[in-house]
Amino acid sequence: MTTFRRRLRGDRGAASTQLVLVVPALLLIALLAVQFALVWHARHIAQYAAQRALAAARTENGTAAAGRAQARRSLAALGSRVLTAPSVTAERSATHTTVRVQGAVVRVLPVPGLVLHASGTASGPTERITTPTGGQP
Repeated sequence: MTTFRRRLRGDRGAASTQLVLVVPALLLIALLAVQFALVWHARHIAQYAAQRALAAARTENGTAAAGRAQARRSLAALGSRVLTAPSVTAERSATHTTVRVQGAVVRVLPVPGLVLHASGTASGPTERITTPTGGQP
């Protein structure tokens, strides 16, 4: 009977149990870190595309369509795998131009219903020629 009690109190198999419990938790933490890094990277891609689009749309002879086209070219060059299903909106008035790029971030964690979004916005004055007094020439 004493050998039976020793077996119950011994730590045989404890390492296997700990391994089964700890390794999935460590993998989940690693995948969360990768997912966070992808969201951060996607936000930078969206911001870069918005800034490039703003530079194209706000020029004196620029258009909102030219800004949208520039954003799509920038996204194709940089973020086609990280920022999925991107949408670009550009608004241009006589005095102000705004571009917004947004999209879904690729998922690393297989969690149903988890959809992460990233967006970038750039805005600035529309370029125009003025006289030294501030009026139109």
